[in-house]
Amino acid sequence: MKRCVVSIRRAGEPEGVATKDAPSVWFPSMATMAAVLSEDNQSPLRFIRDRRPKSLTELAELTGRQVPNLSQTLRVMEGYGLVALKKNVCEIEPIALATSFKILID
Repeated sequence: MKRCVVSIRRAGEPEGVATKDAPSVWFPSMATMAAVLSEDNQSPLRFIRDRRPKSLTELAELTGRQVPNLSQTLRVMEGYGLVALKKNVCEIEPIALATSFKILID
């Protein structure tokens, strides 16, 4: 897993020049970033990184969360590029793409 640099993109703000510390994930607001990167949502990322569950059901058992709730959370994270959801024959395997975050605040 690599460190993910995140920031807030204000409406109408142009994309910056790509540099080593340029954000790779942009959130529309501080509230959205706080919700997506909350402690409750970082916990499944750590379980995915450390335990490598083969399905959402297995991850739900590890985290104590319900599968539909966990699925929704991971789909939001997938939209921001923090998680990949790999379809297998009968299951969806979660893959953490980032578990460490550097937050840039302007």
